Amino acid sequence: MTVVLAVLLLLLEIAAVTLVVRRADAAERPRTRRAPHLAASERDALTVSSAARITPSGDLATEQESSGHLLAQIEGSMPLFSRPGGRRVGTMPAASPYYGEPTVAWVQEVSEDGRFGRVPIPYAGRDVTGWLRLRGLRTWTTQMSVLADLSRHRLWVYRGERVVLAARAATGAPASPTPTGRYAVSDRVAFPGGGVLGTYAFGISGIQPNLPPGWSGGNQLAIHGTNDPSSIGRSASAGCLRVSERVIDRLKRLLRIGTPVVVQA
Repeated sequence: MTVVLAVLLLLLEIAAVTLVVRRADAAERPRTRRAPHLAASERDALTVSSAARITPSGDLATEQESSGHLLAQIEGSMPLFSRPGGRRVGTMPAASPYYGEPTVAWVQEVSEDGRFGRVPIPYAGRDVTGWLRLRGLRTWTTQMSVLADLSRHRLWVYRGERVVLAARAATGAPASPTPTGRYAVSDRVAFPGGGVLGTYAFGISGIQPNLPPGWSGGNQLAIHGTNDPSSIGRSASAGCLRVSERVIDRLKRLLRIGTPVVVQA
């Protein structure tokens, strides 16, 4: 009986030690958590944020999510291609055709070999992209970007994922709606005397193909001030985005040539 009792005690001790070890292993094991369910309104908010900071696919995706949007300084007029090494579909000008500012392109995607970048084709009149040869170009990143939502008559300026400015804006009238698309700031122009464009304008790399009858103010899209503040928040312009002078003063400190601008319906 003494031997049997001793064996039983030994087996109980082994079982207790095994249970302690298993509990310790379970405590050290990483736990997985199910992603929370998002309501429709929250999903919409995430979509708006993502649109403002479009990140490229390919090898640079992870890098640019944290470091910003890739920009490239254009040196001379350059051809744009349908795909890396494909047929020519457009031209990247060396400078803005309106005010002569040197062109800085927003590179949305980089080819696997790093030789080409996909960029919005400027002044095309529609939302199209082409591939640009990157060799020899100076590149850097920016955290800044702009999102304009036409249906809400608002624009937001982002630094990375954080909104640093939100403002009401006038958008294109029904007969001359603001074209949606992906653009970059192409010009910074002061108008000291003020007027229909206010005291300052940020030209962007897009054009208005549906100008109002009799319009003589040019076809470049822009974010600018206005001498008609009552129009802000309404569909009232020839296609540009009008904001208040207070907002213009803040934009001067935030937007540079090349800053990405996304306009959505």
